[in-house]
Amino acid sequence: MRQRRLMNQINVVPYIDVMLVLLVIFMVTAPMIQQGTINIPSAGAGTPPPQAEAIFIEVKADGALALRPSTSGSPRAIRKDQLGIALQDALAKNPEQAFLVAADSKLDYQKVIDVLEVARGAGVRKISLVTQSATTQK
Repeated sequence: MRQRRLMNQINVVPYIDVMLVLLVIFMVTAPMIQQGTINIPSAGAGTPPPQAEAIFIEVKADGALALRPSTSGSPRAIRKDQLGIALQDALAKNPEQAFLVAADSKLDYQKVIDVLEVARGAGVRKISLVTQSATTQK
């Protein structure tokens, strides 16, 4: 009688079948779990800082920047590379200084984000976007 040799290999075919079944289950159930909606915050939520205390960063339609100390002050034109220094100077005088970004509605969104990034780099922690309510729009 012949002696049987021990089999030293793993048969992976059943494991591949199980993995394929699990893959199909995950592919079918994954789209059902994910939500397709995005929650966008409303413009009226929250209370903005008092406008008399805030410094306005104005971004015009052509991308030009200006700083205005309050609603009654006159805007001072500023270049983008000088904005960070001007914001740091304002924060040195008052570390709790609030800033408002007033951007033109026709402006490219990336330019507003660039201004917010410069402000964040300067250490600004209190910053808001100026919006207009739907009833006051033209």
